[in-house]
Amino acid sequence: MDAGTLTEWRIKRGDTVKHGDVVGSVETSKGIIDIEIYEDGVVDKLLVQPGQTVPVGTTLAVIRGAGESPSQPAKPATPEPSALERPPQVHSDLTGGAPSGTRQRVSPLARRRAEVLGVSLAGLKGTGPQGAVSVVDVEAAAAGAPAAPKDARQGMREAIGAAMARSKREIPHYYLATAVPVDTALSWLEKRNAEVPVTERMIYSLLFLRAVARALARFPEFNGYYRDGAFQAAEAVHVGVAISLRGGGLVAPALKQTATRDLGDLMTDFRDLVTRSRTGRLRSSEYSEPTITVTSLGDQGVETVYPVIYPPQVAIVGFGSILERPWAEEGTVKARRVVRMSLAADHRVSDGHRGALFLAAVGQLLQDPDKL
Repeated sequence: MDAGTLTEWRIKRGDTVKHGDVVGSVETSKGIIDIEIYEDGVVDKLLVQPGQTVPVGTTLAVIRGAGESPSQPAKPATPEPSALERPPQVHSDLTGGAPSGTRQRVSPLARRRAEVLGVSLAGLKGTGPQGAVSVVDVEAAAAGAPAAPKDARQGMREAIGAAMARSKREIPHYYLATAVPVDTALSWLEKRNAEVPVTERMIYSLLFLRAVARALARFPEFNGYYRDGAFQAAEAVHVGVAISLRGGGLVAPALKQTATRDLGDLMTDFRDLVTRSRTGRLRSSEYSEPTITVTSLGDQGVETVYPVIYPPQVAIVGFGSILERPWAEEGTVKARRVVRMSLAADHRVSDGHRGALFLAAVGQLLQDPDKL
């Protein structure tokens, strides 16, 4: 994303806040994100007002820590004109330019694209949030056609496309896939679900998430981020869960502490995560904290998934449909329920040998569900 629109503050100057508090909301191309606080302190300044669209990286508020003196009240800051809003050049009436004193909203990406295409931004009407000029507007102007209004689905596709294009451009992927029998895990799950109320039953996808999370203890090179030319291992496992949205597109928020928490608690949080994802009410930390992603398309009838890594993560695991297949074992052939799982990993951090061992470890855990 290039920019977001602040929709509300839930705090005011002088309020005490602590780590994890939700203090406001920002509208993005993937819905409404709740803004969380990462430090304890007191609200010193609110620099952006509701309804204001600002570039990524803009400071929204200032929190002062214990013992720090409050600052003098200040007028809300506006984003740097060079970042989002830059006054158009003043032209005479003969040029059809914008009148002197007006301001034009232009996204940073649209401004760069306009420079490449040689499109003048003066007088260009935008179809983005609050009339901002978007890349679509610039490219339509270059082609000599009016731009269609940009809807939420289009913004979602642009966000996904930008992230995946960056991934395929920057990350040297390698892919592995294997088939794993899951009769033992499914039988264990069926027995467990029969003993608890309907509201406490688990779905098989949760076992996949747990197996991946537990296997990462032995293969930490798949759990973390590639930043500034080096791999940074994560201290905990927060599996990003790929969730399809009803209007199209997807998100992959974090199911936190996936390796260590009680399975029942994880299932409760998983349901909540799906609900909030599809109503557009995720927290900022749930977008930023996934350390690896798992995608499961089994309910769509897909046998094998070949996923794309979500940067700056370095790995993603895919699970296909659970199908009954002939399985040779100890000299006999039996009908077994089998799932194909796949791994896409970053060759800057790991190699196929370690990737194969990691997938084998996930498969072994699914054969022994009591360890999950």
